[in-house]
Amino acid sequence: MKILLVNDDGIYAPGLRAMRDALRELGDVQVVAPLAEQSGVGHGITYLHPILTKEVQEEGQHYGWAVDGSPADCTKMGVLEFCDGEPDLIVSGINSGANVGINVLYSGTVAAAIEGAFFGITSIAVSLSQATQPDYPTTARQAVSLIKRLLDKCPRRGMLWNVNFPACSPEGPRGVRFSAMQVQRENEKLEKRTDPRGRPYYWSGLDPLKNHLLAEGTDVKDMMDGYITVTPLHFDLTETSVLKELGGEDWTV
Repeated sequence: MKILLVNDDGIYAPGLRAMRDALRELGDVQVVAPLAEQSGVGHGITYLHPILTKEVQEEGQHYGWAVDGSPADCTKMGVLEFCDGEPDLIVSGINSGANVGINVLYSGTVAAAIEGAFFGITSIAVSLSQATQPDYPTTARQAVSLIKRLLDKCPRRGMLWNVNFPACSPEGPRGVRFSAMQVQRENEKLEKRTDPRGRPYYWSGLDPLKNHLLAEGTDVKDMMDGYITVTPLHFDLTETSVLKELGGEDWTV
């Protein structure tokens, strides 16, 4: 199996390294990751200037390709340039921090997986809550076990999955739950501060998990309850009910 591994935390992120090592159990892994951290950039792509890349080596051996661009750029570059043939699977992560709820739409990690699904390649975003000290190697091994089962149970090509691991604990995750994406927030905070020169500045998104409603059956609630959450996603944003309701009328202007 040919596997493309991407992320948004950058080519030197510990979660990326752990995921690479664990994925070797499944096949050949090609790493293509941002040169610098790209958290929260969403599905931005680079098209107004050239994309620079460089090969990263470790102890004289090829480690991966660093891309001076977005996570979505990395997926595109991996599929079209750096993989020896189209990959069979794309994995994005392990991200440092959960990507649940509305944060899915901001996430560079998820965007890199969505870009893979654009190509019709099964793509899986993997993230780990940072509420406690992260154990990336253990999470990576658990993620690979879960990925193997997802590929076996749902072999349809082009599937898009968002997987989130709860904060690490001695007991480990309580289990796996298939959860819906939480799309409602309880509140949104913006904190105003003043710099030493008396100028105002702002911090937003200070507590992205606690801002969400904790509705049963959603990724936010299940992950905070200690479960690994698995959410099947799709990128078609069409509101089909309105399309059917109004699309049949005469809208001549």
